[in-house]
Amino acid sequence: MKICVFGASSDLIEKQYLESAYDLGREMAKRRLGLVFGGGNCGVMGASAKGVKSGGGYVLGVAPTFMKEYNLLYDNCTEFKFTQTMAERKTFMEDNADAFIVAPGGIGTFEELFEVYTLKQLGRHSKAIAIYNVCGYYDHLQELLANSVKENFLLPQSLELIRFFDEINPMLDYIESYDGKTADTMSVRYGR
Repeated sequence: MKICVFGASSDLIEKQYLESAYDLGREMAKRRLGLVFGGGNCGVMGASAKGVKSGGGYVLGVAPTFMKEYNLLYDNCTEFKFTQTMAERKTFMEDNADAFIVAPGGIGTFEELFEVYTLKQLGRHSKAIAIYNVCGYYDHLQELLANSVKENFLLPQSLELIRFFDEINPMLDYIESYDGKTADTMSVRYGR
């Protein structure tokens, strides 16, 4: 099984986020879970890759070719795929992963989360989506989604499509035992 981990690409964040990503990678390797990630050497991205690699695990990096010029790519990937665009990169990661973990990150991570979340709601995949809520980083996101349901912008069933976790092992247990079922929110919404 390969898990796509989305997360920050910056090392300017607090150390706890980097350490938790590294620990996640180590536990993934221990469980023989491969990593698909955005190919970066820094931040949560790089820490998770280094954690998997330190445990002897499989690491697939994916990045658009223009990122070569920044010299920020992780050199120790098992495999590396270069794409032409960021959109192609995201699609390749989505297609080559069996599940998703959304670790702390910024606007790029939010965009990746909402893409896989939207695609799941539309029935385009039925893969597990776990939000790694390190130090309460995603507490406000939980509140935002709950408010979106309250205001009828989201159906309650939409909240069942993702799951928030504070700890690594329960999160990986959830992913490994995920049955692939998804709420059919389109049918509920349109009475089909």
